[in-house]
Amino acid sequence: MLWLKRWNFIERAKLERELWDAFEAREDPDAKLAELKAWIDAADPADPALGDQRFRLEVWTTTLARIRKIEAMMAGKQR
Repeated sequence: MLWLKRWNFIERAKLERELWDAFEAREDPDAKLAELKAWIDAADPADPALGDQRFRLEVWTTTLARIRKIEAMMAGKQR
């Protein structure tokens, strides 16, 4: 059912929100991505959670790019 999650807007939005919430709480989103990548790299290929975590990484990577773009835009607006 992972393929269904990929096309489900609500599932994607939940994962995006996780990273946004961390960013807004002043947590380091790059560190969260690195932690997730490390978990994926160390995971057993037979682990049923691996597919979900790879999907989370995909969504978080895209979300982080958007966060960085918004940061850059806002930095240009501040004086």
